[in-house]
Amino acid sequence: MNILMVLTSHDELGNTGRKTGFWLEEFAAPYYTFLEAGATVTVASPKGGQPPLDPKSNEPDSQTEQTRRFHDDSAAQAVLASTVPLASVAHDDYDAVFYPGGHGPLWDLAEDRNSINLIQSLYRSGKPVAFVCHAPGVLRHVQAEDGTPLVKGKKVTGFKNTEEDAVGLTDVVPFLVEDVLKQNGGIYSSGADWSSHAVEDGLLITGQNPGSSVETAGILIGKLKSATAA
Repeated sequence: MNILMVLTSHDELGNTGRKTGFWLEEFAAPYYTFLEAGATVTVASPKGGQPPLDPKSNEPDSQTEQTRRFHDDSAAQAVLASTVPLASVAHDDYDAVFYPGGHGPLWDLAEDRNSINLIQSLYRSGKPVAFVCHAPGVLRHVQAEDGTPLVKGKKVTGFKNTEEDAVGLTDVVPFLVEDVLKQNGGIYSSGADWSSHAVEDGLLITGQNPGSSVETAGILIGKLKSATAA
């Protein structure tokens, strides 16, 4: 199993003067889930190199067993420091793609043509694509083969409007993940705020928030193992 993880390269939180990036739990938990399942993991980002970490995801209240494991893991830190440029990725080399969230992807990956092409290429090749928290927002311009939004008519989830309100960024982000998924025809569902909630619809897998990272990654691994067994 060769899994590609795609992280943001964007580090500015709108016009607030504050920093953003990827959310550590949403990278660390799936990363270790994939490794423990025997997968080979490659990490990419639009600019390559060290992607920006959302500083809030590194605060004490945001730490989990998996983020602490990452902080003690020099090999994982080296992988993160040397992400490959997204434009250099050969789509055929991977069996699946996983997008961690954080607010950064709403600015760069949602509009990145290499990202859009990657998702469309893997999905149309019968390979699963997975996104957690804000990352379902990168599906904003992704299309099915008939030119309609990929999420149209599909069960999806992503960071809730009420969760965005709770972190005080409703008026800062370029768009709301829940709104865009619904506007593009997605059949949106959610669990309670901050609870784990993941949705699978064929090859499309989405998770609601940071707490959904493990569940979302687990669904992806299950789908890959089923495909291998078949």
